[in-house]
Amino acid sequence: MALSDLEVARAASMQPISEIGEKAGIPSASLELYGRYKAKIQRSFIDGLKDRPDGKLILVTAISPTPAGEGKTTTTIGLGDGLNAIGKNAMMALREPSLGPCFGMKGGAAGGGHAQVVPMEDINLHFTGDFHAISTAHNLLSALIDNHIHWGNSLEIDLRRITWKRVIDMNDRALRQITVGLGGPGNGFPREDGFDISVASEIMAIFCLASDFEDLERRLGRIIVGFTRDRTPVFARDLEGIGSMVVLLRDAFNPNLVQTLENNPVLIHGGPFANIAHGCNSVVATKTALKLADYVVTEAGFGADLGAEKFLDIKCRKAGLKPDCVVIVATIRALKCHGGVSLQDLSEENVAAVSDGLSNLKRHISNLKKYGVQPVVAINRFVGDSDREVAAVRDAAGELGVETIACTHWSDGGAGTRELAEAVVKIADQSSGELNFLYPDEMPILEKIEAVAREIYGADGISVDDSVRKQIEKFQNAGFGHFPVCIAKTQYSFSTDPSLKGAPSGHTIPIREIRLSNGAEFFVVVCGDIMTMPGLPRVPAANSIYLDSEGRIEGLS
Repeated sequence: MALSDLEVARAASMQPISEIGEKAGIPSASLELYGRYKAKIQRSFIDGLKDRPDGKLILVTAISPTPAGEGKTTTTIGLGDGLNAIGKNAMMALREPSLGPCFGMKGGAAGGGHAQVVPMEDINLHFTGDFHAISTAHNLLSALIDNHIHWGNSLEIDLRRITWKRVIDMNDRALRQITVGLGGPGNGFPREDGFDISVASEIMAIFCLASDFEDLERRLGRIIVGFTRDRTPVFARDLEGIGSMVVLLRDAFNPNLVQTLENNPVLIHGGPFANIAHGCNSVVATKTALKLADYVVTEAGFGADLGAEKFLDIKCRKAGLKPDCVVIVATIRALKCHGGVSLQDLSEENVAAVSDGLSNLKRHISNLKKYGVQPVVAINRFVGDSDREVAAVRDAAGELGVETIACTHWSDGGAGTRELAEAVVKIADQSSGELNFLYPDEMPILEKIEAVAREIYGADGISVDDSVRKQIEKFQNAGFGHFPVCIAKTQYSFSTDPSLKGAPSGHTIPIREIRLSNGAEFFVVVCGDIMTMPGLPRVPAANSIYLDSEGRIEGLS
């Protein structure tokens, strides 16, 4: 019987994090230890790297997610181990898992099988406290708003137009819309409020896009928390608490160093969702890794339409980055799902269904090529996948000029991605030219949204209510039109209907709401039924996580 991910992780022979740091070129004196196997890299060391040349950046993305699983994070880790296995100096830069999906759908998010980052339990549960710091800084600003109103409201904030919600790093649908300030004058003024999940917080986005403390402070001050009765924006800096927020984020802002099962260095830092935020780890961690390694493997959340698009149009645009190669992860099982096969029938060979599901992969390939980057397809291979099914993927991708490589990193670790690593190095070393963004900064906001809908999602267009259209016009006229757009929608389909698999076209993307993230410097465009506070499923992963008789965590996977 195969070992669970947790059992594999526990059997790992971890090295002291100071030794991993030395391997990465980080002296032990530049590490702040969080126990034996975790550390933060001191800012003074990072500042000293600025004159070093950058390594090659490898982006790992995937086809549209299905219940069958794709293994994007597992492949990212496996590829990093594979690059080191062929003698390359490689690091990985990943996001931190949110407690929401850990106790909701996933039960863990540190890779799988023999391609994991460890210590797995710590990474999935609280880690070094970064998310707590981000949530606390966010909720401090919430408290400052209501405190300011309680003590006279000299800024004349309109209680009906406060846009800043509270956050918690947990799926809790009951908190989506609440009333605060009940119980009499001593408790403030009653008003409607709500919660988002912490990974949808604008402070999480700012945290991951800021280049240094000065930039962090500037961005935090630019947050718009609400409006006065005459619609004048009220900024976070007007409440005079930005210094305290930066203090809360001081330690969290330093990247976290951990290791893979094969004792290769990994930076894990930040974790915005890709279906309701921009879905990338921090710019600080990515740029630090690029100074320390010749090859850096990072990932973007969910499928390429959500994660990679935002990585390219938001993170790369803001941080001056360009991936030298993009890996698209797919499984035969997931392609069968996109081809219409039910979950219970996925184990049976079905070349026709794979061929039908390839429409999803083909669109992702075509979309990525629009940016001027060269993709390679990585099949995260399962034991039951037939050679004929794999060949169907290889032939279809080959027609688009893209190589396909089957990988066995789940069972074999870095040895199972050596061929992929060789292909990635070949592409990355030949990479040149500028990144082609999907739209220019000066394009009007509405046209940017339409560009993403048409070029990435295959839609005929968008539908926008008059109230939302007027809000977009106000943002445009107020001088915010140069910001990129961050589409918040279901990750399961190119459309806003999660049941539409494959590559639907001719649909319309309904725009329900637009939010200005002035500190993060992008617009969140809420589409369809997507929620910025998820709910737990009927049977959450939390039902299966527990401590055994020896005090060990069980149920994480």
